[in-house]
Amino acid sequence: MKFNNIAFKKQMAKKMLISGIIFLASMACGYGQTKPADTTKVQYDVGDLFSSIFHPGAKAKSLDKKSAVTIIPNFAYNPSIGAQIGIKAVAGKVLGKEPNTLMSIAATSASITTKGIIYFYINHNVYTPGNKWNLQGSLVAAKTVLPDFGLGIGQAANQSEADLILSNPDRKPYVLHAEYYNFREKIYKQIQPHLFVGAGVSFEIRRKIEDRLNTTDLTPYNIYSDRYGFNRDHYQSNGILVNLQYTTRDNQNRAYKGIYADAGVRVNQTWMGSSKSAIQVTTDFRKYWSLSESNPEHVIAFWNWGSYLIGGALPYLELPGTGRDTYYRSGRGYTVTYFKGPRYFYSELEYRFPITRNKFLSGVGFFNIQSTDDDLGTKLFQQWQPGGGAGLRVLFNKATRTNLCLDYAFGNYGSKGFFLGLTEAF
Repeated sequence: MKFNNIAFKKQMAKKMLISGIIFLASMACGYGQTKPADTTKVQYDVGDLFSSIFHPGAKAKSLDKKSAVTIIPNFAYNPSIGAQIGIKAVAGKVLGKEPNTLMSIAATSASITTKGIIYFYINHNVYTPGNKWNLQGSLVAAKTVLPDFGLGIGQAANQSEADLILSNPDRKPYVLHAEYYNFREKIYKQIQPHLFVGAGVSFEIRRKIEDRLNTTDLTPYNIYSDRYGFNRDHYQSNGILVNLQYTTRDNQNRAYKGIYADAGVRVNQTWMGSSKSAIQVTTDFRKYWSLSESNPEHVIAFWNWGSYLIGGALPYLELPGTGRDTYYRSGRGYTVTYFKGPRYFYSELEYRFPITRNKFLSGVGFFNIQSTDDDLGTKLFQQWQPGGGAGLRVLFNKATRTNLCLDYAFGNYGSKGFFLGLTEAF
């Protein structure tokens, strides 16, 4: 039976979802009872490991004495980028008094990969004392090599040859090379406890876009760009952002409890240099349940991310899809933009649990599902694609709850891979 058979995929998605719910429910039963916290347990991270190697007999440092900055060689791997080497720094600090001020975090990295990608970024999520203001932003400069698997969710278009190539039901891989520059900044003002309203701008520029392996004009990128009036070589996607955010998370790197919700409107404007005007609505919802007072690291985490075009046109490479969330962490089991379309819906459920008593090692199991339309006949929520996997966590910095994440994930069409990164996926 073919993987793109609708009945088969719906049946597979249903079975995986039911299995995931049963698994998580059984874990919840096992760890849901609460006990007084055991304060004698001392967390142990990579810094303590190095200290024990180079300074034998030294006592593990307490949380309040740990550095809030983690600087490490940036080794990573996933099917989208290949093997990566570089340097990365992640910082976390509370700028006001706890618990009335959330932790501010920032990260920067410079790296190169075996697929020829050169990537530099800086991002931040800063809360001023008392959470009066929240500043979120990023700066990216990169030479990218983008895998492309066509438009939509993998459903064949019953129309022209061009539509069949564009929808790419067999998920034939294409590769697009480009220069990429992005600047994004949003400023939020707290108007009620935990509730913020904000606005900002985003500039996304791609130049020297080319498919070096295909000389024919009949590629998904070329077909889409010609239909919607975008230059094949370059474009800009620049717009105004307006957002409403609610957050009660206890930590921005790895929450044990709380909610994060953000809803926004993006309006791309030609007077800002955007190649086309467009209006998008985006939603980001995350909920965390700690299952134990004595071991709060036992967590069920839920994530839903969506982006919906309601007017105008977006460039092909800026369409929402797999891995196109703010930090490119969604859709483990597939490469970035494996599925994409004008309107996109994604959900993920993850169970997190400690393995060692000192919390140096922990693990996760996760299941995700996604849907998109394609403007070729397939509607949003008509087709679904599942993914899932499991992973190991190594505590890198206990002061900021920063983990090294090693995941193995798989999906449909034989898609699978090893995903390595710093900090949790969500």
